[in-house]
Amino acid sequence: MAETRDAETMLLSAEQAEAFAAGLFAAHGVPAGDARLAASCLVRADLRGVDTHGIVRMPGYLERISRGLVNPAPSLEFDAIGPSMLRLDGQNGLGFVIASRAIAEGILVAEQQGLAMIGVRNSTHFGMAAAYLLQAIEAGYLALVFTNASPALPPWGGTEEVFGTSPFAVAAPNPGGIPFVLDMAPTIVARGKIRKAAREGKAIPPGWALDADGAPTTDPDAALQGGTLLPIGGPKGAGLSIWLDIMCGVLTGANFAGGVGDQYKNFDRPQGVGHLITVIRPDICLGSRDLFGARMQELVETVKNNRKADGVSEIFMPGEIEARTEAARRKTGIPYRVADLALLAGIARLHDVAVPDGL
Repeated sequence: MAETRDAETMLLSAEQAEAFAAGLFAAHGVPAGDARLAASCLVRADLRGVDTHGIVRMPGYLERISRGLVNPAPSLEFDAIGPSMLRLDGQNGLGFVIASRAIAEGILVAEQQGLAMIGVRNSTHFGMAAAYLLQAIEAGYLALVFTNASPALPPWGGTEEVFGTSPFAVAAPNPGGIPFVLDMAPTIVARGKIRKAAREGKAIPPGWALDADGAPTTDPDAALQGGTLLPIGGPKGAGLSIWLDIMCGVLTGANFAGGVGDQYKNFDRPQGVGHLITVIRPDICLGSRDLFGARMQELVETVKNNRKADGVSEIFMPGEIEARTEAARRKTGIPYRVADLALLAGIARLHDVAVPDGL
């Protein structure tokens, strides 16, 4: 049963949110198992507080399915091109399903070979990269999950969007302790946060973006309509974005150098997203999973016990705050804006999909 927190926010359990999202995907031709898989990736983002990549983005995915730009039921077959290297044509399917399947296949190969690398072409936006990192570390493996994205920032010194907010996402398990989960864009902020500010009619902080004339802006619409995002660390972030485009686009055969379609702007063609996913068995070098776990625990303890700077009450491992948010929200529910849920409920009713109570 949904619980209303206030006039603008509603709480849904993870199970309610997943069932709702899966029903919407299934109503658009996505097979039931894939619909649940895609829904779980979106809701995992909401659970971890990454609501810019949660079910609020579903109208865009559903529209692209309806327009024939996303294949709801691809036939995914891995092509082994070496003992540890595979490639996959995503057939323009949902990126959630493609990336989840790639991680699962990577785990099987890494268990035998120690390491697996999967190059993916013809995919689509796959949401929160950490969803696939978590899939790997919860099975006891390290992972690197890279994707390219539609143009959002120029090369350093340029003014035209070419490279994307492609996440650099890596993770390592820590049995019985705090794992390492780093999922970051090469830009100061993910573009989803600017879209969220635009939906809510709020300004964005200075330093996040430029407008179409190359001037700093706090207007999210100006940033989204011809503007560009700014990279972390200046040329360092810009260089990282180029590297991710090389790995996910040039190397895999996917679109690159500005060729990845924007799911919100380009409706004349599929996106052509590329992913490069690597899965590593933790004992590949040490010969012992237990030894890896002990060394990871020592590292985490070193980080957590470091002398704290003034005003700092606790030092966190990357991903630890999100993990705490997830644990809390699994107990109390996920807060959603009623306006966002109402939009999804409207789509659901058009397709005879059950909506959560209270909408």
